[in-house]
Amino acid sequence: MRLNNYILLFFSVSIFLSCSGTHKIPKGDLLYVGHTIDIEKGEESKKTRKQIKSELDGLIRPVPNKSILGMRPEIFFYNLIGEVKKEKGFKYWVKYKLGAEPVLMSKVDLEYNKQVVQNYIENKGFFNAETKADSTRRGKKAKANYTVKLNNQYKIKSVVFPKDSVVLSQEINKLKEKSLLKVGNTYDLEDIKNERVRIDANLKEQGFYYFNENYLLIQVDSTVANHEVDLIVKIKKETPEKAKKQYKINNIFVYPSFNLRRDTIARKKQDTIHYQDLTIIDNKTVFKPFIFDKTLLFNKGDLYNRTTHNLSLNRLITLGTFKFVKNEFQVNDSVKNQLDSYYYLTPLPKKSIQVETLAKTNSANYSGTELNINWSNRNTFKGAELLKISAFAGLEVQVSGQNNGFNVYRFGGDASLIWPRFISPFQMNSGSAYVPNTKASIGYEYQLRTKLYSLKTLNASFGYIWKENERKEHNLNILNIAYTSPNNVSELYQSQIAANPSLQRVIDKQLILGTTYSYTYTNTMEQNRKHNIYFKGGIDLSGNSLGLILGANDYNNPKNILSVPFSQYTKAEVEFRHYLNFDKETKLASRIIIGAGIPYGNSKELPFIKQFFIGGTSSIRAFRARSIGPGTFDGSQNSNSFLPDQSGDIKFEFSTELRGQIYKIVKGAVFVDAGNIWLLNENSDKPGAKFSGKFLNQLAIGTGIGLRFDFDFLVLRTDLAFPLRKPYLPKGQEWVIDDINFGDRSWRKENLIFNLAIGYPF
Repeated sequence: MRLNNYILLFFSVSIFLSCSGTHKIPKGDLLYVGHTIDIEKGEESKKTRKQIKSELDGLIRPVPNKSILGMRPEIFFYNLIGEVKKEKGFKYWVKYKLGAEPVLMSKVDLEYNKQVVQNYIENKGFFNAETKADSTRRGKKAKANYTVKLNNQYKIKSVVFPKDSVVLSQEINKLKEKSLLKVGNTYDLEDIKNERVRIDANLKEQGFYYFNENYLLIQVDSTVANHEVDLIVKIKKETPEKAKKQYKINNIFVYPSFNLRRDTIARKKQDTIHYQDLTIIDNKTVFKPFIFDKTLLFNKGDLYNRTTHNLSLNRLITLGTFKFVKNEFQVNDSVKNQLDSYYYLTPLPKKSIQVETLAKTNSANYSGTELNINWSNRNTFKGAELLKISAFAGLEVQVSGQNNGFNVYRFGGDASLIWPRFISPFQMNSGSAYVPNTKASIGYEYQLRTKLYSLKTLNASFGYIWKENERKEHNLNILNIAYTSPNNVSELYQSQIAANPSLQRVIDKQLILGTTYSYTYTNTMEQNRKHNIYFKGGIDLSGNSLGLILGANDYNNPKNILSVPFSQYTKAEVEFRHYLNFDKETKLASRIIIGAGIPYGNSKELPFIKQFFIGGTSSIRAFRARSIGPGTFDGSQNSNSFLPDQSGDIKFEFSTELRGQIYKIVKGAVFVDAGNIWLLNENSDKPGAKFSGKFLNQLAIGTGIGLRFDFDFLVLRTDLAFPLRKPYLPKGQEWVIDDINFGDRSWRKENLIFNLAIGYPF
């Protein structure tokens, strides 16, 4: 036994020494293991010293090999593999992906790092600072040590802007009120750089097209007082004359069928069209002139400004019609201080066809695939209109849940026409970077639920889509029509209706005619933010105008359109998401959903497709789809074998999950979900379903873990979840934490829910 222990100890020490990374260090060299920065205590606050130290840490080079409990696995894997001849394969992956070359002390330039530290702290206003650098050795390891004495930080005594009579100087002087350089603030070179950028950006809004920040000089005078500086804003003497002038827009030329090769090598005779302030040069007259007048925001005689410049370019791009958009300005030699603007536009192919296969997951816990065939015409009526005709066919199955075995087959098609402008009897304009759209659509879908029934749905809509900016989007459907009728209802489904009459609603004929509006705000595209948010709020109104016209006020005697009672209701829903980003791969994602629908007039209840459901792959994952609520009602007591009918008029849902990377494409998550749905009114068939002030005591709660396989083009998500609280259990027994027993087969069968889905839940 003692011999075995010695052998085990020998191998343990060998592995430890190998992982420490020092056994293959070249003779005469040392392993660089990092640095220390000591900022001597002075008059500065502890917070200032701490902040400067943190920022200096990120400037020191090189970065040492990563260390875990004193071991350096990167060096171990690097040394494990000998010479690698190919830049691919398993050996290359181990040596250079898992491993990394040892960072040696001979690669550390102490004098260079000392100068980096000194420059940084001087740029922060510590003009009299002192920096020292040396190194310490311990065995085969070495560390760099930097000592900083800050002394006194200089502050701004005064800021002087140019006051002469030159137009450029006068415009710069107007900007001093919002200057980033404030008297009493500490000196910071970064603030001076940002001030130059700010002044330049403002001058670009005032017609100074050829000016740039490099023509500005901010002199620093540190002799004026004890530890104070004067800052003097000046225009450099070598600034070109044209950079000092304000320019206005003169001629605007548009080349809507520009081809780089044709138009630069062998120009052909082209037609010239004059429309408003535009000169359109197009040898094919592919586009009607008005589209450019509505898209380009400059008018002849306008003072040049960068905002209008960029907005016009963005609007041309978001038309979705042009492959390349190029713009340039040239001085008009015949008119003083005037610019001619040129827009060179290369169109996308007018017609295209696209075939795509999709993987899908829906809220009812169904997963499947869909084949889409899309035909597009990007300039249907020569006004950049987009006509899109699509046909689709798909299959959806439920991996786990009560619908397992009852597959859904879908096929249909739709046609939509999008005008890149507002089509309205009222004057509607948008000056944002995104062209507003008017959209009309019509579609048909046939849905077959095997062994149960089929539904035919015809829908049509007309409305507007517009974005204020990249964060804010509005979607208003003035007219939204949906008509659904059943077919081929099976005897199996009829028998279930006899036992559960509310299932009749699923196959009732439905006519929805109303208006919808939604507003979306998000900054999730800004990857470097600590906090990202997403908000979407919407309202859905149906049957109100018809109700007033036809006098619908009795749902027991509803009014009909084409022999079908029309639905009358108001429904609102808001969703808020928050993402707390710890680093690039780790975040805490949270979501809350609140919704409510109120039927009235011609309707006793919301249409089935408009009601709220909860549970499933992208909801409360510890419960099967649509199997929770309403309220404390236990739907398992009388639900059928294939479709839980647990819907409600009110919904509250909350989820939070911690996401992190496990290995490259594999990401993990730990999550908690909570929520429920309720009815507005009492239902004798569903005791406990009515919403009340005690709704927080009626929440279903679940937790679990998951893996996400991110293939860039597809995210495959797997979640394993189990309930913590079941609202339908007797009072005092709702919490089921004490019942958790992963070793019990019957517990696992009843409580452990596996979810397979496409994409993140939110």
